[in-house]
Amino acid sequence: MLNLIIDFANTIFQPLIDLGAAPMMFILLSLLAILMKVKVSKALEGGLKLAIALTGIGAVINILTGNFAPALQDFVKSTGIELTITDVGWAPLATITWGSAYTLFFLLILVIVNLVLLIMNKTDTLDIDIFNFWHLSIVGLLVIYYSDSLLIATLLVILLGVMKFINADIMKPTFNDLLDMPEHNPTTTTHMNFLLNPLIMLFDKIIDKLFPSLDKYDFDAAWLNEKIGFWGSKFAIGIYLGVFVGILGRQPVSGIFTLGFIGGVSLELFSTVGTWFIASMEPISQGITDFMSKKLKGRTFNIGIDWPFVAARPEMWAAANVLAPIMLIIALFLPGSKILPLGGIIAIGLTPALLVVCRGKILRMILIGIIMLPVFLWSGTAIAPFVTETAQSVGALPEGIAEGTLITHSTLEGPVEKFIAILVGKAGKSFSLDSILKALGSLVVYIGLFVWYIKEMKERNKKYEMSKQKQTI
Repeated sequence: MLNLIIDFANTIFQPLIDLGAAPMMFILLSLLAILMKVKVSKALEGGLKLAIALTGIGAVINILTGNFAPALQDFVKSTGIELTITDVGWAPLATITWGSAYTLFFLLILVIVNLVLLIMNKTDTLDIDIFNFWHLSIVGLLVIYYSDSLLIATLLVILLGVMKFINADIMKPTFNDLLDMPEHNPTTTTHMNFLLNPLIMLFDKIIDKLFPSLDKYDFDAAWLNEKIGFWGSKFAIGIYLGVFVGILGRQPVSGIFTLGFIGGVSLELFSTVGTWFIASMEPISQGITDFMSKKLKGRTFNIGIDWPFVAARPEMWAAANVLAPIMLIIALFLPGSKILPLGGIIAIGLTPALLVVCRGKILRMILIGIIMLPVFLWSGTAIAPFVTETAQSVGALPEGIAEGTLITHSTLEGPVEKFIAILVGKAGKSFSLDSILKALGSLVVYIGLFVWYIKEMKERNKKYEMSKQKQTI
């Protein structure tokens, strides 16, 4: 029976997945808008803008990490430090994951769960970010890798999927506030990186207790730019990082200049491309509003897309650029980690969640980010054998990787979930009391922290609502 379901999932989704992220999202968003009675030309316009935005953000990330990686490798060679696991970034891992038939099976199950929750009014978010489902699929594949149990893997994937839908709903008011989005804009995200929010919020509350005056010294990018002009701009922050990496890697003067300029233009482009994601949702937003008014008595309805629509906030990139050299230093000396951060040196698996929880307070974002970076490095180290073996089995091992070298991604989204998957997988294989207690204990703590986080976010959302009411009076 399961084989039939897996084959059906492959038949339905494989043609779309084979197109790649941008073409697939263009088709999905355009069709969804047309179904909502949006004019065809407007529906296509929104779909094209989303595809262009996805292509743009991917191109900028590739330019940035592709140029920084050689300099960082030169730095490690000059120091003689041995970091034996190669950080290949997110793209090879996405290829590896989509190479598994189980990924499409998990996707089909989650699509059904999402639709059921929508019908039961347990979520207001329709997740169309199908391509990035590979982040959640890795969790299921890890369970299978350790336990050979598709049932246990599926149950964990469903649990995390439901949590992603709930989280997408609860974050919506924060996105509206951070990005000045109109109420009718349906943009939200179910991306895996935001499941890190509960742990970040825990550290945020600890900071409230230990350093209650920290926010007095905080600043925002706009304020900094106003006070010191260009030297606090996104251009300048990117230049600082590029120059630092160039000096660290002992690059020639021309190379240092080049890295500085690449850093500067990349940070500015990140912000610009981020606004395209919000614009891409405008055609469908009116269609959804009209549809809900006629068919569902005005019920709100959100569309879950990829995370980069928050890239318009400069605080995210300011924190990412500060954390990049800090992560490199941590990686050199962190016990239990064997990764040289290359493909993941710009920690986009972390900084969007920092932005949401800390609401753009840069000092908090940096401080909590420093605490969280070791979690990513340990997680990346832990999954390296699985990633390497899976890559070899599906013929997706990146070119140029020496035989016997392990590969991973240093800032892969969902580091906590990867540890849980390993514990659950080991428990599913051995059925020993010790392993079962560890797995159950981790799940209890994880779910408990999420429940607490949802409660805290509901309180925050009430404050947003009160603020709006005061503005209308």
